Amino acid sequence: MNILRSQICSVLRRPLYRQLTTTARPFVPPAQLVFHDNLYVPGAKELDDSTVEALVGETNEQEPEGDEEDPDDDRDKPHPDSPNFYTGRPSYYDNIIELQNAISRTRGTLQRLHLLPLPEFARKSLQPMPTVWKTPEEMTTDFETNMTISRYRRVTTLLNELNEYLRIATTAGYADVADRIGSIISIFESGKKEAFLSRGIRKPVLLDQHGRSYTFGKRKTSAARVWMIPVKSSTHETISDVNVEEVFGLSNEPKRSPVNVTVSTILVNNIPIAEYFPQPVDRERIVRPLKIAGVLGKYNVFTLVRGGGTTGQSGAIAHGIAKGIFAHEPETGVVLKRAKLLRRDPRMVERKKTGLAKARKRYTWVKR
Repeated sequence: MNILRSQICSVLRRPLYRQLTTTARPFVPPAQLVFHDNLYVPGAKELDDSTVEALVGETNEQEPEGDEEDPDDDRDKPHPDSPNFYTGRPSYYDNIIELQNAISRTRGTLQRLHLLPLPEFARKSLQPMPTVWKTPEEMTTDFETNMTISRYRRVTTLLNELNEYLRIATTAGYADVADRIGSIISIFESGKKEAFLSRGIRKPVLLDQHGRSYTFGKRKTSAARVWMIPVKSSTHETISDVNVEEVFGLSNEPKRSPVNVTVSTILVNNIPIAEYFPQPVDRERIVRPLKIAGVLGKYNVFTLVRGGGTTGQSGAIAHGIAKGIFAHEPETGVVLKRAKLLRRDPRMVERKKTGLAKARKRYTWVKR
């Protein structure tokens, strides 16, 4: 029983391919192969014409037609215009390469003109040409990629180098070189360049036909409009202008009481300064620009002030007076700037906070 079982198991363990009978192809030596237009028949010495035509027909049916293009075949695709086509940011790298090429060509041109390298003293005497580049958001549209801080810094570094070459070419008088560089720089300049460069530059105060100035001063929540008029110099009277009868008292007209007119007048809202500002501190604050500039009594001042209290209004008037003095006598600007009278005082009252008695004062803590 055990012997029979071992025979059955041995039969079942045999591979299936050994049990199947296969017909092997007979071996044909290479010398007996007959080739005819890349077609051969094993074991045949010669092929007739009918056999060759039948084999060619079967080959054409099996192979696809040559006119049909394989969509996966990349041999017929056009080559990209830029080698950066296979990068994630082709437009960005193309512009970077163009800027680098422009810098290298400009550097070579300036070297041939013996303008580079430039000594330090000559570099300091170059004509200043400040520029304002586009923001990263604007360059994102131009470069068709997200302009991060590092990429924006790389672009502006190249542009600053081109701008330095533009300063050299402009100062040296080579207009053609400067025009070529300027055409490249103008592409990346911001449209708000003029407005940005004009910030912080005080507009000149123009005098009217009568020599009057009109300025505007601010302090806290007060605003003052100031008109300043130079005091006319007194002219000497001639003998023909003198009335002899009045001098010797021969006229019958009654004598008029003399009117005391000061050399200069400061009116605030059509009220004399002494009546409008009873505190000496406020009056001293208004007269301070005239004393510092040394023009006390040289101008008549008329002001209209609105808003705020006495401190803010006096500070606003002083600010307007200082600007008016600078308009009449520009040489006093250095003294007024050192005294910080030409700039608006930025100090304001701190706002009250919620939960506090005032801006910083707290309520008294009571335990019970």
